[in-house]
Amino acid sequence: MDATLLDAEAEAAVLRVYRQVFAVLAREAGAMIIDPDLLDADQAILDAFAEAGSDGLTVEQATLACRAYPHDVITRRFDVLRQYGAITKLVDRPNELRHRAAFAPYVMLMFLRRMSVQGGQAELHQLLTLEAHSVSDPNAIADDGRASIERLTKVFRLLGNELAILVSTSTTAQLRENAQLAWGNERLIEQAEGVHRLVLGRWPELHRDCTSLRMALAAYADAVQLAAGRLVERAGTTRALGLLPSETWLTFTRGSEPEALAAVLDGMLFDAAAPDFSAQTMVEAIEMGRRTGSARMAPPRPTADAEAPESAAATDREDLRAEAERVLAGRAEVDIVEVVDEAGDWITARRVLAELTAAHLHDELEYELVWSDGMRIDPAAGTPWATEGVFRRVAR
Repeated sequence: MDATLLDAEAEAAVLRVYRQVFAVLAREAGAMIIDPDLLDADQAILDAFAEAGSDGLTVEQATLACRAYPHDVITRRFDVLRQYGAITKLVDRPNELRHRAAFAPYVMLMFLRRMSVQGGQAELHQLLTLEAHSVSDPNAIADDGRASIERLTKVFRLLGNELAILVSTSTTAQLRENAQLAWGNERLIEQAEGVHRLVLGRWPELHRDCTSLRMALAAYADAVQLAAGRLVERAGTTRALGLLPSETWLTFTRGSEPEALAAVLDGMLFDAAAPDFSAQTMVEAIEMGRRTGSARMAPPRPTADAEAPESAAATDREDLRAEAERVLAGRAEVDIVEVVDEAGDWITARRVLAELTAAHLHDELEYELVWSDGMRIDPAAGTPWATEGVFRRVAR
């Protein structure tokens, strides 16, 4: 009887901790949370308890500290956390008004935030590191190695299954939202293979379990490739950036030369002085411009002996050439600041700069637009801010 009571007490203690941990996921007693914004309310309440110190808080003090949220929301979340044991009375006695908060639900909140951003990849890296240390322990036995292999096999099977289901049943938007599942997959597979080699080298009799892990890793790698292929095919390469971890992009930007970073904006003109379009409109216009349209068909030739009119492309080319020659006025090059000042106002200047940019990018025209790092600032000028540079004639 004593052993049974002791077992029940241990199980109750474990259950109590679990209830505290998952309190932030409960909308009410027995119901899971459905509104992610309620997590912010829970975090505000727990932050208030952290600031309150050992004196604790009453319900009224908690709602006052969280006044950025509606009063009824904080009161309801306070009751939910109290029902799950995440918030308890400071002293267990009748009419006690002050409460204290457990740290377990706040740890769960931190875990959820990181999971939502990184998809659990950091936690999986840590798990693999711990498994490697576990099977490398001199005191480890074959059962420890088998348990480690079985845990990793189940993890990668779940990952591979989820990705495979997303690829086959989800829309491109849903797949893009879950792209973090494929972050750092090569490093994850390498770490898992390292654990596999350790276990197989120490306990050859576990080759069947190791085979299951290899199959799970292969299935996960195939699912990642399918997910990446579908993202690139359906969403375009520019929208598949989520497949790379943020650290990769940070390393690229920190280690790249200014020329490599500036090349991304080559050929783009930004209307910084008087923007007439929103940033989203400009992004959509750039993406539309990069798409390859259907080839323009030449108009039918006239039946008369008169000459056929020039094509639209030839007309545009000659118009750009005429504008470039007007700006150069017989000179080999001209300063951009001078061009902007001659225009008089920015509305006119940006039209001229757009045409000079088009002439610079035209394959059949011998003009070049080169920008420099300097900037002319003159409050009395029609366009106070003007980036320095030259427009010149070149041989192509």
